Amino acid sequence: MTANADALTVEPSLPATRQWLSWLLVVALIYLLLAGVGAIGDGFKAATGNNARELFAFATNPLVGLMIGLVATALIQSSSTVTSIIVGMVAGGLPIPIAIPLIMGANIGTSLTSTIVSLGHIRSGEEFRRAFSAATVHDAFNITAVAILLPLELLFQPLQRLSESLAGLLVSDASVDMKSVNFMKTLLSPASDLLAGSVSWLPGAVWSGVALILIGVAMILFVVTVIGKVLRKVMVGRAKDIMHASVGRGPLSGIASGSVITVLVQSSSTTTALIVPLAGSGVFSLKQVYPFTLGTNIGTCVTALLAATAITGPTAEVAMQIALVHLLFNLLGILIIYALPLLRGVPPMIAEGLATLAQRSKLYVVAYIAGLFFALPLLLIGASQI
Repeated sequence: MTANADALTVEPSLPATRQWLSWLLVVALIYLLLAGVGAIGDGFKAATGNNARELFAFATNPLVGLMIGLVATALIQSSSTVTSIIVGMVAGGLPIPIAIPLIMGANIGTSLTSTIVSLGHIRSGEEFRRAFSAATVHDAFNITAVAILLPLELLFQPLQRLSESLAGLLVSDASVDMKSVNFMKTLLSPASDLLAGSVSWLPGAVWSGVALILIGVAMILFVVTVIGKVLRKVMVGRAKDIMHASVGRGPLSGIASGSVITVLVQSSSTTTALIVPLAGSGVFSLKQVYPFTLGTNIGTCVTALLAATAITGPTAEVAMQIALVHLLFNLLGILIIYALPLLRGVPPMIAEGLATLAQRSKLYVVAYIAGLFFALPLLLIGASQI
């Protein structure tokens, strides 16, 4: 009997009525989880005002651009938002060679959400190890992809050249209204409005933003703690078979599932936040979660592509070009790292190593999150200005 099977069979199957009620509870908890993720993003936007956007002005070289993309996405909690901003800035004159590292940094920064979600399992040693490894495999893959592709881009410009060729074929006069296709924002707006209203009495936008961040983190930790217990009861029989058919059947199925779900919700942070509790509860192994997270990298590119189609005139082609860079970067990363047996095991190995350290001492978790997503990037940005 495998560890995953043990995790799933510790709870007996529920009667039909109670099982439906449990599934409704899962849906409600997922909604709260998404609302919590949204609250963190809204809180950072409120607390920083326009400063997050102004951060891009420091992107004077590729390394600093990479760090700025990372920090901006970690703050805003949405790579879709950051890449859309970058698309607009390229249309406004930001050079493509500077924008490409920004896009790569956004890919790393977006994985902070799933790492925060894994903290909901922190009181259960083995669950936390599974959840933390499932969360950080996303970080590890994106960092590995940047470590390989950024030097290649600086030397030979493969992303810039290929995206330039494709952009000329795709640009048209059509435009797409982002609000009309982002139904997830509409679905979550009642919760967002309610949470924003609950902190509106605080003095100033900064304190309201900080309060929203704390509320969002608390919601995530609460949901992940509860949802793990509920999933053990409902993820049996037919439900288990359906989930494994879509996510756990094999690498191609996992990548496709991650891509499709991320396209639907328009947020890789949201999608990875949903899979981490399932991994922590033993529903999916790290081997199954790994290709799923690669699919989320592909699916999240849709937002930037839609944003690019909304830009017309002489800058439309460069806007489409940087959006294509995002897609090509993720596709090439999968082809180089996951398709090559020599490199395929590197991100899971890094993730398992980090999870072992995190299980041993929670100080490693604090050092990892604070160091990778904030301290190191901000130090490099500050040093570049000196």
